[in-house]
Amino acid sequence: MTHDRTHARLGHASSDASDRAFVRRAMRLPLLSPDEEAALARRWRDTQDQTAMHRLVTPHMRLVISTAVRFRHYGLPLNDLIQEGNLGLMQAATRFEPEREVRFATYAAWWIRAAIQDFVLRNWSIVRTGTTAAHKSLFFNLRRLRNRIEGGGREALSPEGRHKLARQLKVSEGDVRHMESRLAAVDRSLNAVVSEDGESVWQDLLVDDRPTPEETAMLRHDSRLRARWIGNALETLPARERTIVRARFFSEETVTLERLGVRLGISKERVRQLEHQALKRLRGRLGDIPDLQQPAAAPIPRS
Repeated sequence: MTHDRTHARLGHASSDASDRAFVRRAMRLPLLSPDEEAALARRWRDTQDQTAMHRLVTPHMRLVISTAVRFRHYGLPLNDLIQEGNLGLMQAATRFEPEREVRFATYAAWWIRAAIQDFVLRNWSIVRTGTTAAHKSLFFNLRRLRNRIEGGGREALSPEGRHKLARQLKVSEGDVRHMESRLAAVDRSLNAVVSEDGESVWQDLLVDDRPTPEETAMLRHDSRLRARWIGNALETLPARERTIVRARFFSEETVTLERLGVRLGISKERVRQLEHQALKRLRGRLGDIPDLQQPAAAPIPRS
């Protein structure tokens, strides 16, 4: 076991060293001139020259790295952030149009940042944070704007500060309050130890609000009994009233009074009267059962 831990630490150290070496190499790569950049972009776009694409994106690895570093405080591995930034860089190379006379770095910066932000939003927490443009802006700007508005001296926004921030980011104050609580919280493993003896874990303290097996069995028994009582009561109704009650209260799609009138050859008002009369009969037959004062928990019928 000790050997395994030592091997893991050496492997981790080796990985960190290779990551640092990669960053140093990327930062030393020479930048492209505007003419070189435009020529490489055209070769890649027009002929899908892989060498041209590689020469175009490689000097911009420093932009990926510098952007990834700015997102390290979200607790995600730098190497993963760089990989996501590389995907954004490749997207930029695919969509870049050199004729617009915009430097590739300026264009690629947006794609790199967007790719890394999406990765952070997907992986920062197991709880979904929000993916709309407004929620993204709130997630990534809340701390900075809170410090600017509140002067950095408060742990939580004041009502005035929350109102000002919501107005500035064009979101509701409820969204600000929710995001503030999400950023202040951390995910906790259900297997995290919470006792000094190491015996109790967090999930042992969670309350299960679901019915017990005994309660579930009783509910099923009561439901079957209730259905039988209602079925027996329905069979005592005249055929036309039984048809109306079944169509109005026990069908998947509630039938309107007007449609029932057409089917039975009577007026809509007469259907209403028969329905009222049938329900009155049912209440009389089921009156001794406390939970069965209504025929069933069916949808409210439409007139």
